[in-house]
Amino acid sequence: MTERTTYLLVDGENIDATLGISVLGRRPQPEERPRWNKLLDHAQQAWGQPTKGLFFLAVDESLPSNFVQALLAIGYKPVPLRGAGKVVDIAIQRTAEAIVDMDADVMLVSHDKDFVPQMQRLAEAPARRLALVGFKEFMANELKDVPGIEVHDLEYDVQAFTSRLPRVRIIDIDEFDPLEFL
Repeated sequence: MTERTTYLLVDGENIDATLGISVLGRRPQPEERPRWNKLLDHAQQAWGQPTKGLFFLAVDESLPSNFVQALLAIGYKPVPLRGAGKVVDIAIQRTAEAIVDMDADVMLVSHDKDFVPQMQRLAEAPARRLALVGFKEFMANELKDVPGIEVHDLEYDVQAFTSRLPRVRIIDIDEFDPLEFL
């Protein structure tokens, strides 16, 4: 019997666009980008099982060699894609569909509602764990409504950033620190 696996499906473009456009309002500086190794560690620790990180990225003519080498070094399998349309979305959808018949769990790192049908289908397996990882306030409600899905915030739960992001969030009164606002 093989050990159960978590598949971490990373929509790198979606996370980067949300970080740049919605959170920062500009292109992120290298030091403001997520520490992808922390995400992989979080997935392994959260569910206590081996995690296979698949990092999907769209490329034009040349491979971003430095980034790909960095992903490989921290344990991801980069999936560089080229073609017409939303190639990253298409590849993640196909990957999620391939996992449906496997005895495996899935963490989707995206805010995109284009993955709702696949996540709903994955949720039909009663023993399967599913999670959505990203910025909670920008996640599609349709994704958050998938039965049994967990939500992990990339900044607060995963702690994938080295400094605090300028986000406006709802604060539980028990977590409120007035010094953050003074």
